[in-house]
Amino acid sequence: MLSNASKYAILSTLYLAEHSNEDRKISVKEIAETIDVPSPFLAKLFQQLVRGKIISSSKGPHGGFYLSEKNKQKNVLDIIDNIDGLNKLNGCFLGLNECDATNPCPVHFIVVPFKNNILAKFRDLTIIEFAKEISDKGGLGTLKDISSSFEEPHE
Repeated sequence: MLSNASKYAILSTLYLAEHSNEDRKISVKEIAETIDVPSPFLAKLFQQLVRGKIISSSKGPHGGFYLSEKNKQKNVLDIIDNIDGLNKLNGCFLGLNECDATNPCPVHFIVVPFKNNILAKFRDLTIIEFAKEISDKGGLGTLKDISSSFEEPHE
């Protein structure tokens, strides 16, 4: 459902929400090491996120990346849209070209409620609210840690 690029972008942006501000900027290297993401790939994602006004940056000896108050009010869906576009989220879970309510794939009606639940959370919570919710559950770690927070609870 989400590309690794989107997952890395979400994880690193949530890390910035928790650890940065306009006075405390963080380098790509520090974030990459902390959350176990390849540094060169993260640097390219950050360029895209800065252009999309999802995160902020400053150059110089005390430069780095951070979230402004305005950045913190964006939502996770804004990050996904900036990196992958929203069409990827609306596509068939099995990758079929034609899949909708009138022509469903074998898992369409199982996946749609799950997908809608995640999309609602990504749309309705700001980056700072999402980061706080994850922080309250134990904090950010690696891509594996954050991926588990996107999953439905098992009964």
